[in-house]
Amino acid sequence: MTTTTSRLPVLEYLQRQLDGSLAAGDATHMRYPTAISRLLDFRIVAIGQGAATIELMADPALHGNQQGTVHGGLLCELADAAIGTAHSTLMAEGESFTSIDLKATFLRPVWQSRLLARAGIEHQGRTISHYRCDIERDDGKRVASMSSAVMTLRGTHAQGR
Repeated sequence: MTTTTSRLPVLEYLQRQLDGSLAAGDATHMRYPTAISRLLDFRIVAIGQGAATIELMADPALHGNQQGTVHGGLLCELADAAIGTAHSTLMAEGESFTSIDLKATFLRPVWQSRLLARAGIEHQGRTISHYRCDIERDDGKRVASMSSAVMTLRGTHAQGR
């Protein structure tokens, strides 16, 4: 039996993945789920154009620092994953991107909690776009706020990335 591969735009691919309608031959030009998301058990729970929400069940037994709370680096990775997923929805075939910076503001500690990282575009430029990502605990309190600039790569700059 031959499976036909269908190349979808990233946003459509992720929407189908979320609603369970992704067919066996459906693909996109980016890798989903990403290796780091599988390793850390990040899950996309909402997706839109220039927006993404990613969930993590945080546990200091797995993600803890020396104080017994969830490590701030994990929060940075969670925000970076949400921002990258949001930006990937804007990428056309042959385009890629890279983060230029990530600024983190930590507001309160996290112990065991379901975390939601909500990323959205604040300014979309042709090459440089700016994002904000807020991370909330399951009690609705914001634990961190991140901002990031992302550079869209085209042509030879996008190859192999």
